[in-house]
Amino acid sequence: MHKNGLSAFQLTMMALGTVVGGSFFLATSIAIRASGPSIIIGFILGGILVYIILNALSEMTVANPCVGSFRTHAAQTYGPFVGYMVGWVYWTGLILTMSSEATAAALLIKSWSPQLSLPLLSIAIVLGVTFINLLGAQQVTKLESSLAGVKILALVLFIVIAALLIFGFWPGQPAVELGEMRNTVLFPHGIGGLGGSLLIVLLGYAGFEIIGLAASETRDPHKTVPRAINFTIISLLTLYITVMVLLLPLIPTGALAPATSPMVAALERYGLGVAAGVVNFVLVTAILSTMLASVFGLGRMLRSLADAGDAPAFLIDRGDVPLRGILFSGVTMLAAVSLSYVLPDRIYLFLISSGGFSLLMAYLAIVVTHLRYRRIYGCPPRGNCQLVGYPYTTWIGIISLVIAIVTMPLIPGQGTGLLAGLFLVALYSLVYLLSRVVRTRTVPAAKPAPELPPRETYCKNESEKDR
Repeated sequence: MHKNGLSAFQLTMMALGTVVGGSFFLATSIAIRASGPSIIIGFILGGILVYIILNALSEMTVANPCVGSFRTHAAQTYGPFVGYMVGWVYWTGLILTMSSEATAAALLIKSWSPQLSLPLLSIAIVLGVTFINLLGAQQVTKLESSLAGVKILALVLFIVIAALLIFGFWPGQPAVELGEMRNTVLFPHGIGGLGGSLLIVLLGYAGFEIIGLAASETRDPHKTVPRAINFTIISLLTLYITVMVLLLPLIPTGALAPATSPMVAALERYGLGVAAGVVNFVLVTAILSTMLASVFGLGRMLRSLADAGDAPAFLIDRGDVPLRGILFSGVTMLAAVSLSYVLPDRIYLFLISSGGFSLLMAYLAIVVTHLRYRRIYGCPPRGNCQLVGYPYTTWIGIISLVIAIVTMPLIPGQGTGLLAGLFLVALYSLVYLLSRVVRTRTVPAAKPAPELPPRETYCKNESEKDR
């Protein structure tokens, strides 16, 4: 345990910094266009699902705040193969998603200066974010808290302006009132439109798992983690649903373009170009903030994989900052954003959908692991059961995530991401099997698979091993 570790406030701001990024500010245009006003239902369902996943993760994290978080829990519960798959699929998903964030930020900057190169801008963004993460957790969280504050302030600013426009208090503008809601049906593309938009909605919440990955660096995980989770869920639900409710009267959902922020489009429609420009600037800040916090989690996931023997030995790092994992993640993101040279017009949707599939698989692993973890151990020691309604709520989470994955092809462009995600799962399965064959031939006496730990070691923090 870290005496000077992260507080609940720092952990919450890091979570908000990871979550509120390009997926909400930019990619929600795709979801709103597909689902219309039912996007509000989507965000409510998404919030409920995040509540289930986060509290399932909280119970396991409070019981065992180990490095690697849900990857380690999955390996401990279902065996090394599942732990290997969860770790690498999650890491790959976050790499692809953060590459899409870098591409989105580059697209926005390029709109200000068209002469700039999109791939070079993306590369510069990845290099900057990687370098900052090499400075350590305290420096990252301090900067992250500031950037997260800017994003939240921008959302509040949009809420105020939208409310003034809707109720007729904006100078020179008549009251919008219901506005475009009068001419829009709840499900313009049927239930399928809402189902297909669930991936983008959940990506708007993606990143909350950073709370679990950073748990081993907190002051008192048994108190800090549950508090941070409650603060994060309440903040996200309040902000997201309020923004959606006020956005829908201002602009026709069918008029939204995939590469345009719905908030920027709404403000520009009413001649508020200056306010739209401010939101656009904040959007770039939001993306950089998200990438900072995500690279923080990427480095720690690779450290966990390397410590378990599931990653190359050169990634093993015993320092406070997983320098090798951060650098390796940065190099991989550079390779991903370089796809901008090959698919300049399609790269954003491909990266966000394929990365989204991988993240949904990781979240599915969290709730499936929790289902058995709770049955074996019960409530975590020194803490209350966080998730009410177990096992029914856990099953709701499992079924919802499966639906979100299966309905991906209902939105054009996401089918390719689904295929890419399935290919990754097959590839990692093959790599795992081949690595075990090689290991069996080179190691004289293989160790038996570890059994589930007894209850008395359930609370052990793996970070204590390095003392």
